[in-house]
Formats: sequence, structure tokens, C-alpha cells
Amino acid sequence: RALSEVLAAEAASCLNRAMAALRDIWEEIGIPEEQRLERTDVVKKHIKSLLDMMVAEEESLKERLLKSIALCRKELDTLCRELQLGPFETEEDSTILQMEKNLRTRVEVLQKQKRDRKQELKALQEQDRELCDILCMPLLSIDSGSVPSLEELDHYRRHVASLNSLKEQRREEFVSNKRQIILLMEELDHTPDTSFERDVVCEDEEAFCLSKDNIVALQDLLQQLEARRALNEAVCAELRARIIALWERLQIPEEERKSSAVH
Repeated sequence: RALSEVLAAEAASCLNRAMAALRDIWEEIGIPEEQRLERTDVVKKHIKSLLDMMVAEEESLKERLLKSIALCRKELDTLCRELQLGPFETEEDSTILQMEKNLRTRVEVLQKQKRDRKQELKALQEQDRELCDILCMPLLSIDSGSVPSLEELDHYRRHVASLNSLKEQRREEFVSNKRQIILLMEELDHTPDTSFERDVVCEDEEAFCLSKDNIVALQDLLQQLEARRALNEAVCAELRARIIALWERLQIPEEERKSSAVH
């Protein structure tokens, strides 16, 4: 026999013993039969009221569990649809208590998945916004209202990773070209005279917009300065050749040539 059945039998036995004890006391006192019936009825009503209250409480618990099951099923349907998952299968032979616990646990797990996906999506959107500002590129079109699928999150991660890679590539190109441009400007004694040139040589490298147009303009500026240096070198070479020819024609001594060569 189940332990609960044994306890129920003991409860009934306790009640019988209590009633027998009451009857013995009433008989010993000499309480008339009519009053015994009245007192017995009071005991019965008291016990019945107590038992009815206990049954009502357990019925209320059962109703709460059934209501929770219905709400959990409804919420699970919504979560599975939002997370693009298959329907949650419950064990039909499980008890009400087991079913309610299983459904509630599953709801909590899926709610956490939903929160995690939304939080990651928000973080990826912020990174995308920052990178697009730096690179002057359009934002990735993302539906912020819905819960992203695992495939969509993976696509967003790869997109942000590619933007990060592009930013690093352009940053390295900018730093390398900037170094060469500054050296050329110093060599050519050139003072930055346009807003773009001033942005390039500015000490705050993070403030420079790494757009494709800016990188192209940077390369153009470097090529222009290299062309000016090459032109200057060609002019200098031509002037040196003319000076040497004149030295030869005028038969300038080697000592005088060396003293002039430093200039």
C-alpha cells in the first residue's frame, strides 16, 4: 500500500478513536442522548468544514496549475514562433504538477534565449553604427522589432567582422601614407594649405574619416607630392649638370668646386 493510503487510514482511525473517547466522556458525565446527538453533530460539522476547506485549497491549487499550464503553452507558442523553433512536445502521461514544471522551465529557457539574442543584436547594431560612421558607409538593414534567428545573428557577426577588418586595413593605409606625406611636405617645405591636407597631418588620427573617397584622395595627395619631388629632383639634376659643365669650361679648380658643392 502507498504511504499516503496508510496515512489516510491512520487519520480515519484517529477520528474513530476521538469519537469513541468523546462518547465515553459523555456517558461518564451522564449527558443525555439528545445532547450527545447535538454534540456529535457539532463535531461532524466542524470536521466537515475543516475537510471542505482543505479540499477547496487543493482544488484551488489544481486550478492554478491548470491555468499556469494554459498560459505557459500560449507563451511557448509565441516564443517558438519568435525564435523560429519547432513546437514544444509535452509528455502526455505526465502529471499536472510535472507538466506545469516542465512547461514553466521551458518558458524560462526560451525567454533567456530571446533576451540573449536581442542583447547581442543590440550590441552588433551599435558596433555597426560606430564602424559605418568611421568608414562613411550605410548601415546594415536590420529589423530591430523581431527576434533574430541564429542564422541572422551569424550573418550580422560576419558583417561586423568584415567592417572591422576593412577599418583596420584603411587605418594602416592611412597611417602609412600620412607618414610619407609628412616627410614629403617637410622635404618640399610645403605647408598644408587645404582643409583636407590639414586633416591628414592633424595629430588626432582617430578623427580622420576612413571613407573610400578619403583614402583615394589621400593616395592622390601622396602621388602629387611624389611627382613634385621627382620634378624638383630632375630640375636639380639638370642644374647640377649645367654647373659641372660650366666648371669644366671655366676650368675651376677642384678645391673651389668642393667648397661650392656643399650648397
